[in-house]
Amino acid sequence: MYAIIETGGKQYKVQEGDVLYIEKLNAAEGENVTFDRVLVVSNGEALTTGAPLVSGASVSATIEKHGKGQKIIVYKYKAKKNYRRKQGHRQPYTKVTIGKIQA
Repeated sequence: MYAIIETGGKQYKVQEGDVLYIEKLNAAEGENVTFDRVLVVSNGEALTTGAPLVSGASVSATIEKHGKGQKIIVYKYKAKKNYRRKQGHRQPYTKVTIGKIQA
């Protein structure tokens, strides 16, 4: 059984027991969260699609930890103008473990 959920402006295909790194959620570590924006649910033989969401479907998950991703460097440069700007960025994330998929 799998589902496609939407969170943080992105879509994820999830199964029970999966570990995901998603956009940061405002919840404490160890807390249970429920994703209500379910786009597709499949139980093996039947595929249920929403228009745009599947009514009554939800996915529960447990928050494992919060953290920051690897640093990326943003470098702006304009030739022959002596313009250079260097900036780093680390995207915050939440690590979740998918629990139960209710259709």
